[in-house]
Amino acid sequence: MIIVPESAIGELVSLGDCVDAVEKTFVSMAERSAHNFPVVREAVGYADALFGFKSGFDREGLALGLKAGGFWPNNSDKGLTNHQSTVFLFDPETGRCRAVVGGNLLTALRTAAASAISIKHLARRDAKVLGMVGAGHQASFQLRAAVQQRQFEKVVAWNYHPEMLPKLAAVAKELAVPFEAVDLERLGDEADVIITITSSFQPILKASQIRPGTHLACMGTDTKGKQEVDPALVAAATLFTDEIAQAISIGECQHAVAQGMIAPIDIAEIGAVINGQESGRTSPEEVTLFDGTGVGLQDLAVAQAAVELALARGIAVEVDF
Repeated sequence: MIIVPESAIGELVSLGDCVDAVEKTFVSMAERSAHNFPVVREAVGYADALFGFKSGFDREGLALGLKAGGFWPNNSDKGLTNHQSTVFLFDPETGRCRAVVGGNLLTALRTAAASAISIKHLARRDAKVLGMVGAGHQASFQLRAAVQQRQFEKVVAWNYHPEMLPKLAAVAKELAVPFEAVDLERLGDEADVIITITSSFQPILKASQIRPGTHLACMGTDTKGKQEVDPALVAAATLFTDEIAQAISIGECQHAVAQGMIAPIDIAEIGAVINGQESGRTSPEEVTLFDGTGVGLQDLAVAQAAVELALARGIAVEVDF
């Protein structure tokens, strides 16, 4: 069995590696050669933790396995990341465990890769201003991934807690992109692309705040009840997602569906856009929205990439099991 420890991921796997892996997975999903298994997510009843599993199988990439992990809200007090996860990969021929891979950084990278892929395929080519709603741990990954897809000339950002914005500003400075903290009205008025990455349970952005031609990547809603944008905005946009079943149950689309404002048929899979089965953006004025719910196959794809890179560079730890 191969072990790729968490400590090795940062020097091993790049954002570009993850974009390539996740993009191929989205295509496999759209072509029905890959599917996700039902998600398990439960309160542990200890340490205020949530724990669960995301799993699936990609027949094209031969990725079979699961990510086990969750959220431990008190970890920050212990100097640990609140989100903790590990990916287990299995040999699809025999069922034997092939690899165990640290999943904390990979989760952040694959989430950023998904929004980057949506920008790549759905945002206007002339997009110049990036809007960031949210400034937590994941926001910096989102920002780094986004600037690889378009030549952004400016970042405008808003967060519930403004005191967190300087950390995001530092990342923008490192990337040589001007940064400005703004209110939501100005953010919507200026941004060509908006990434929402919060843990909100109340809508933040409204349809009236979004100008024609905007692309939104809604990346924070991954649980029943969470919500980052008003259902009217979802209903007014052309909709895309990683997996429709998750979008309508735990993703941003759940609220518009519950209110009868949209139906599942109104949502296209991003993989079908990548392989040409579905149209992406059809006009410069169209508002597009990607509902990034996060699927297990993304985790398997980036973990598999990590294993192959570790083997190629001779740093994989191999043990009898």
